[in-house]
Amino acid sequence: MTAPGTSRALAGKTALITGGGSGIGLAIARAFSAEGARLVLLDTDLPAAEAAAQSLGKAIAIQGNVTQRADVARACDAALEKFGSLDIVLANAGVSQNQPTLDVTDADWQRVMDINCTGVFLTAQEAGRRMIDQGGGVILMMASMYGLVAAPGRLGYCVSKAGVVMMAKALAVEWAAHGVRVNAIAPGYVDTPFLQDLFDRGRLDPAKLKGRTPIGRLISPEEVARAAVFLARDESDGVTGHVLSVDGGWTAYGYI
Repeated sequence: MTAPGTSRALAGKTALITGGGSGIGLAIARAFSAEGARLVLLDTDLPAAEAAAQSLGKAIAIQGNVTQRADVARACDAALEKFGSLDIVLANAGVSQNQPTLDVTDADWQRVMDINCTGVFLTAQEAGRRMIDQGGGVILMMASMYGLVAAPGRLGYCVSKAGVVMMAKALAVEWAAHGVRVNAIAPGYVDTPFLQDLFDRGRLDPAKLKGRTPIGRLISPEEVARAAVFLARDESDGVTGHVLSVDGGWTAYGYI
């Protein structure tokens, strides 16, 4: 796979990234920008999105929440108005939920479903309308290895990410005739400030996670970004309905 930034394979294309102001979303924004893409960053944290956009060049920031259709539609329209097309959409915004199932309240459950599953649906549907009208496009959805395998204390997260996995497959087969490719990325434990905070608070043990991962380390945001660039490029035009795991072998490992 060609390293991001060396091929300029996304030059002339516009990408909308939800949750693009930090973490994995920002890493992917940087990789897309290095490949020549113009960017629209939708984030609830406007200062973070604006700082990211300023650092990337051809990029704009929009404050919004993926659970609100009007916000997602506004971001899609901004891409068309500012840059003339909407070629790539990454439905990346999401939240975790790590607590015993018996402690999960109705509000806890609804929040993780609203953001992780409904938010991806709204993003995909609004993007799909515009992409079908323009004759094609690429939709990427951020799933998780916990959409493929289960873990205790993560019921809402696992269910929501499994929904994203099936959403990508269902939309891929429905929209293929319209030239819209839909794929999902399923990262493992990624070395982000969010994960570091869980380590600092004693919610997760980094040594155990690394020991359970066959490659013996956490995944970097840049590794997830390289997978996203591959799926966004025209060179992957035969790939749709696929879930690409970037988990260091976690889901392949029958751990004892």
